[in-house]
Amino acid sequence: RRYGGKAEWYKDEQPPHPVEITRPFYLQTTEVSQAQWKRIMGNNPSRFKDCGDDCPVEKVSWNDAQKFIEELNQREGINKYRLPTEAEWEYACRAKTETAYSFGDEVDKLGEYAWYRDNSGGKTKPVGKKKPNDWGLYDMHGNVWEWVQDRYGDYPTGPILDPKGPDKGEYRVLRGGSWSHFARILRSAYRGSNFPDDRSDGDGFRVARDF
Repeated sequence: RRYGGKAEWYKDEQPPHPVEITRPFYLQTTEVSQAQWKRIMGNNPSRFKDCGDDCPVEKVSWNDAQKFIEELNQREGINKYRLPTEAEWEYACRAKTETAYSFGDEVDKLGEYAWYRDNSGGKTKPVGKKKPNDWGLYDMHGNVWEWVQDRYGDYPTGPILDPKGPDKGEYRVLRGGSWSHFARILRSAYRGSNFPDDRSDGDGFRVARDF
């Protein structure tokens, strides 16, 4: 996984730029659970199987998430399920806030909303047990990183409609931080990235659906 040093923690979050999302979408209220993954894929790749069916699936790559979504669409006979774009994910995470986290800037409140290094006990936890953000979405901060659709790259410098990320690039973006990370990495703006075929015990996803 790629992380910047201290001087670069905020570098790839710049510049702030207006983004307009023009198409409505649904976003799953929780991360995809181990039970949901097993129901669709018939296996369980997770490291933390002993955490239980309600814990998020992890050790899934970006490519694995695409296979899950393909199978889900086939089963339902539609083509509406997908990963959220990076912009959609941040829009949903923030729930109209401009603060470090969806609930404000107070780090001492993070434990009410997120599983992370300070309270996870070194493993994932069942989804939906912490407070949701103002739009009813759980675990947008922490528990597992969430793959999004976009390739990793620099942000545009001006306003943009429905951004989809760069057309080329080795890495795919992950958002939200995980059970093993410090508070600063769980901020709404923080960007992680990894190779699309990499599987980590901190990486999962949630599904978006078009109207």
